[in-house]
Amino acid sequence: MRAGLTFRFPKKAEPYAEALRRAGVEPVLISPEAPRPLAGLDGLVISGGSDIDPARYGEAPHPTTNDVDRERDAMEAALIEQAFETDLPLLAICRGLQLVNVVRGGTLIQHLENTETHRVKNVAEVHRIEVIPGTRLAAIMGTDSQMVNSRHHQAVGRVGAGLRVSATAPDGVVEALEDPLKRFAIAVQWHPEERIDIGAHDRALFEAFAAALG
Repeated sequence: MRAGLTFRFPKKAEPYAEALRRAGVEPVLISPEAPRPLAGLDGLVISGGSDIDPARYGEAPHPTTNDVDRERDAMEAALIEQAFETDLPLLAICRGLQLVNVVRGGTLIQHLENTETHRVKNVAEVHRIEVIPGTRLAAIMGTDSQMVNSRHHQAVGRVGAGLRVSATAPDGVVEALEDPLKRFAIAVQWHPEERIDIGAHDRALFEAFAAALG
């Protein structure tokens, strides 16, 4: 089984690639420097990274919006659209969740006023999320409160068409989205790739993605 893995910087792609390998999936690296279509791949993983260009959702940049990577935005948006069109299993992480929402016509909150709980410095620092019963994510992770790690100052604003919220933080920030009509289309705001040896629910997310590829 082979899944495309998008990224900008090779070093930052390594934890995602390792998590996929541990789940039995061969990562196929895709970057703006080495783009490729999804032909011949069994799934797609959109990794974390810099802020998305606010022009994509019709807004001017907030003063805190930085490191916009329009080349990567365009590449990944096209791949996400292709994955949705062909019902290719899709797992989107952090920036990936935000771009999935934007591709579906949603918006982003460009800066969270209270980012302390959403910008942890290492994998041991976590915050709580509530997984919504009846969602695909709940079937994978369970409906109990879960502890996750995240590093973001932006978040989902208006939810994109066809997406439903599947987890939230105590402060109301959207922590996961999914498309219930697709074979596997899950996006999470946290970084499960960093905690596959610590959190069983994070490991289960990659295992469920791998199962969908078969």
